[in-house]
Amino acid sequence: QQVALMEQRQYSVSLVTAVNKAGLMEQRQYRIHGDTMTENGCEYRDRVLTMDTMNPNVKRVEYAVRGPIVQRAVQIERELKMGIKKPFTEVIKANIGDCHAMGQKPITFFRQVLALCSYPDLLEDSKFPEDAKSRARRILQACGGGSLGAYSTSQGIEMIRQDIARYIEQRDGGITCDPDNIYLSTGASDAIVTMLKLLVSGEGMSRTGVMISIPQYPLYSAALADLGAVQISYYLDEDNCWSLDISELRHALQEAKKHCSPRALCIINPGNPTGQVQSRQCIEDVIRFAAAEKLFLMADEVYQDNVYADGCKFHSFKKVLFEMGLEYSEKVELASFHSTSKCYMGECGFRGGYMEVVNLDPEVKVQLTKLVSVRLCPPVPGQALLDVVVNPPQPDEPSYDTFIKERTDTLATLAEKASMTQEILNQVPGIKCNPVQGAMYTFPRIHLPPKAILEAKGQVPDMFYCMKLLEETGICLVPGSGFGQRDGTYHFRMTILPPKEKLKIVLAKIKEFHQHFMEQYS
Repeated sequence: QQVALMEQRQYSVSLVTAVNKAGLMEQRQYRIHGDTMTENGCEYRDRVLTMDTMNPNVKRVEYAVRGPIVQRAVQIERELKMGIKKPFTEVIKANIGDCHAMGQKPITFFRQVLALCSYPDLLEDSKFPEDAKSRARRILQACGGGSLGAYSTSQGIEMIRQDIARYIEQRDGGITCDPDNIYLSTGASDAIVTMLKLLVSGEGMSRTGVMISIPQYPLYSAALADLGAVQISYYLDEDNCWSLDISELRHALQEAKKHCSPRALCIINPGNPTGQVQSRQCIEDVIRFAAAEKLFLMADEVYQDNVYADGCKFHSFKKVLFEMGLEYSEKVELASFHSTSKCYMGECGFRGGYMEVVNLDPEVKVQLTKLVSVRLCPPVPGQALLDVVVNPPQPDEPSYDTFIKERTDTLATLAEKASMTQEILNQVPGIKCNPVQGAMYTFPRIHLPPKAILEAKGQVPDMFYCMKLLEETGICLVPGSGFGQRDGTYHFRMTILPPKEKLKIVLAKIKEFHQHFMEQYS
C-alpha cells in the first residue's frame, strides 16, 4: 500500500496493513517525524518521490481489469497453496480476456512457424510441414541478421506491413491499403495510447476531449487520465442490446463543448465489455457524425472475428467509410486497431498488434513515426505472429485443413459458450443479460437490494458484490463500476473463455451465490 507523509510536521505512528512476500496480510509500522520516516526501524529521509511530488495524473489512473479484486484473487491463490482452508479449491479468473490462460488451445500452424523462427535449426526437422518452414524462412529473411532477436524498423518490418496491407484489402473487398499507413505495435493498446498522445493538447477550455462509450474498456479512461485529457462519456443503450444512439452522441458532445475541445470519438466494435456488434447503418451514422463535427475517429476492432449472433456481421470502419463515397473517404480521419490477442488466436502474451491510419496529415505522420521510434520497435516475435495471422495456410498447402478445423472449432465453441452464458444468467431472478453478439464477455445487470447497498458502507455496491462472490466461491469477476455505468445500475463483466464444463460450474455458482445474496439482504 502507498503511505503518504502526513501534512502536519509532527511525530506520529501509523500501522498499515500490507501484503508480504508470502502473499499474507501483515501490519507494518511507520514512524513519521518532520521529513523523516522509518519503516519497521529503517530510516528514510527527504525522499524525492512521494505521493505529494509524483505525477498527479498517475494517481488518477484506474484499471479495474487488474484492480483490487484481481489482487485479492492472487492472494487467495497463494493462501490455497499454503493449505489455508476455503469454501472452494481453486480461483477461477473470469475477469480478463486471457484466452490461453483459460484453456483455449493455440493454433498449431502459428506455433510451428514461431518455433521455427525462434530456433532456425528446426528448419531441418522433418516433423514440421513445408508451408510452416517457407513462412519461417521468409520472416527470418526480413529480420536483421536473420534473427527474431534483432531490432526491426520502428514502424515494423516492411514485409509484414505489406502482408497486413494485402490482408486488409482482401477483408475490405479490394479497397486499397498503403503499407506505409500501417504501424505495428505492442498489442493494440500501445497503438491506441500512441494515437491519443498525438491528439491531446491545449489547456482549460481548449484541452482535448475524447468521446468514449460507457461502459468502456478501462484502457481508454486510464490513458486519458494519464495524459490529462478530458473524458467525454456517451452511454450505450442497455435496453436495446447496448446499441449506439446518435442522439446520445450529440447530447454528450454539446455538453462537453462547454468545458473542453472535443477532438476524437472512440468506438469499440465488437464491444468490450458489452458484446454488441454495430450494424452497418450505425457505423454510417457514426461516420456522418464525425465528419459533421470534425472528430478524429478511433475504431477498436480487435474482436472482428468474434461475431456469434444470427444477423450480426462485422463491418470495418474503413470499408464503410470508403463505400460512402469521396465526401467522407477523403475527409474523415481514421485510425483502426487490430491485435493477435483476441479472435480465434488468443495469443495475448506475444503482444502483436497494428494500427492503420487514414487521411492523416503528412506532417503529423512524420511526428507519429518519430514518436514510435522512441520505443525502438514492437516485439519482433509478435510481429512474426501477426504475419502468419494475416498470411495463414492456403487451400493448396499441407497445413490448411488442420488450420481451418482449429479456427472453426475455436470460434464455434466461443459462440456456444456465449449463448449458454446468456441463457443461464437470464434464468436467475435479479440478473438481466443481453445477448452476447460478439467479443468475449457478458455484462449483465444485477439487482442489489437496498440493504446490500447500505452494507457496502462506502464501497461501490457492485465491488462489494464481486468481492463477496470471490471470497465465497473463488470466482473472480470485475464490477461494472470499473467500466462505467448509469447511476443507480449495477453490473459485472465476466469472460466466456473458461472451458465449457468449467463455465457451467462458474454460472451455476454465480446463480447459487446471487440467490443466497438476495435472501441475505432482502
